[in-house]
Amino acid sequence: MTPIKREKDIIRKDCSDIRNAMTPEERKIKDEKICQTIASLISFRHAEIILLYAPIKSEIDILPIFHLAKEKGKRVAFPKCNVEERTMKFHFVDSLDELEPCAYGIREPKEDAPVYDPETTPGVAVCYLPGLAFDVYGYRLGYGKGYYDKFTNSFLGSTIGVVYSNLILPTLPRGKYDKHCDIMITENGIKPIKPQKK
Repeated sequence: MTPIKREKDIIRKDCSDIRNAMTPEERKIKDEKICQTIASLISFRHAEIILLYAPIKSEIDILPIFHLAKEKGKRVAFPKCNVEERTMKFHFVDSLDELEPCAYGIREPKEDAPVYDPETTPGVAVCYLPGLAFDVYGYRLGYGKGYYDKFTNSFLGSTIGVVYSNLILPTLPRGKYDKHCDIMITENGIKPIKPQKK
């Protein structure tokens, strides 16, 4: 195990404990505030394609954004993981009923659902990133599998980190494939990304 992975695993455990300690009622209130902020963003209003995630465990629930996006005529896609290659692709769905439990217990689209290709699918896209924590520079701490890191390195649209305010850390250890998001959304509103130190 590399020193960076060891350090990340320790932080993952601490952040997971913090998030799991919140009551369902507290999370519900914060999640609703986060969804309200997302809906108010210019990036959401102008986007033609919304890349969401289906929450597991104590992840922030932004599924209400699915219904709002569909009402506004946007296309919505969810990730499907290829466990062997540790990659993922987003597939378009018209209903949350089209999602079914797959890898890691995450609800995913079916394999034959239309695929979103960052290079060839037309339309302005926004991707909402789940994470255990982010740092003030917009770098994300996930579950250590690297799916989102690989995807965002080929994604040309806006990336928005979705995180509780008490899980934005001063800094996170980074690997060479880590990429920062464009902005972060918390229950307190928009959290701009701090510029990198030169």
